[in-house]
Amino acid sequence: MIGVLAGMCAALAALLAAKPRQRMSAEPAPVIRVEERSALLRFRPVLSVTAAAGTWAFFGGWFGVLVAVVVLGVSWRVLGAVESPAAVRRRERLADELPGAVDLVVAALESGVATVDALDLVGRALPGPVQEELARPVHQLRLGTDPAEVWRELSGHPQLGPLGRSLQRAHSSGASVVLAGRRLADELRRARAAAGEALARSVSTMAAVPMGLCFLPAFLLLGIVPLVGSMLLSFRLG
Repeated sequence: MIGVLAGMCAALAALLAAKPRQRMSAEPAPVIRVEERSALLRFRPVLSVTAAAGTWAFFGGWFGVLVAVVVLGVSWRVLGAVESPAAVRRRERLADELPGAVDLVVAALESGVATVDALDLVGRALPGPVQEELARPVHQLRLGTDPAEVWRELSGHPQLGPLGRSLQRAHSSGASVVLAGRRLADELRRARAAAGEALARSVSTMAAVPMGLCFLPAFLLLGIVPLVGSMLLSFRLG
């Protein structure tokens, strides 16, 4: 048993040491200020070791040790991929503020401001996730990077991707960025409203399940039990 625990601890230490290193760049990446961590992430070592120990207790022997080490590694990786509540709130805030940010970019461009200055002004007007995510393209444009490359990179962003693709199409085709921005803002609002309606419908659907479970005992006691009792009584009397 001591050898098994030692092997699990060694495997856990190896996983911790194998954490991928971050690449150094001229510009620091935006920092996500995480106020809280997920409960699964906080108790990741305990849960991983518990899962491995349970696996070893189930299989036993050297085969159980091998399977337990695999379960330890898989549990560690899976639990480590759980998003923190702060990261979820940050993503939701970024998606909520994106239509307004596009409107501000369009307003700045209509007043004759350059694209890089418009993005910088919008970032200053919306401190938080929007400012942090716009800091990189603004920095790249200030350094003289090709705008097509900047918009191409921005188009791969999970939330700011629509803005990057719109700017990329306008840059390659020579179309008006203002018109493209207006259309994009309208599309983002409609998509956000549709997502809210879909979430509301899913919540109502999920709420029906526990409600049905609450009414199930009453249905059994008031409907099924008397029916079965009357049938048994009729059979006995017959």
